[in-house]
Amino acid sequence: MKPISLTILCAALLAGCGSSPPVPDWKMNAQGSLERATNAYLSGKELVEKTEFGRAREQIAGTGKIDLVIRAELIRCAARTAALAFEDCAGFDALRADATAADLAYAAYLAGQPAQAALLPEPQRSVQAAGSDQAAASAVKTIADPLSQLVAAGALFKANRATPELVAQAVDTASNQGWRRPLLAWLNVQALRAEKAGAADEAARIRRRIALVQGQPAS
Repeated sequence: MKPISLTILCAALLAGCGSSPPVPDWKMNAQGSLERATNAYLSGKELVEKTEFGRAREQIAGTGKIDLVIRAELIRCAARTAALAFEDCAGFDALRADATAADLAYAAYLAGQPAQAALLPEPQRSVQAAGSDQAAASAVKTIADPLSQLVAAGALFKANRATPELVAQAVDTASNQGWRRPLLAWLNVQALRAEKAGAADEAARIRRRIALVQGQPAS
């Protein structure tokens, strides 16, 4: 499985990765745990994700830097958006009173709510600013980082703006990365849409693929 890009993690915690003086141990430890937690979540390993995220949050909280704790919670929420998890971003919500305008905009974006594009992380801005659903889907395709691409796709889905092409792109991205949790979520979207459209053969094909990912015997 391809490692998660460190773009988001470095931006959140290691501003100036590789610069001198040496990065403090807590930053390196937190970054490593956040990366492992995100990989674990996308792979469907909930216990590992919970443990690693707890370690990362403890490292960051020990500094008293509430802004970085907020960003860590948003990273966690972003992974859930990528996997179409419709759940509250509880960790962020508990810290909402200390969130910046950019933090609030990103949280709203992840929930599929209106957000000011200029306040979002750079990969998401063109997606949010797109005038049509098709233009938004095209903007998602231009995002190079696989995780950021899935986050954008998930945000559009939550906003009820997901085109068939966007869903197919999300399936391919999750499949290529070997990310089991989002792959199953997006395949289920495809299957439900095929069933609703009366495409029984296509729905059955997708259901067989879902069974394969789940490790179930072919029917």
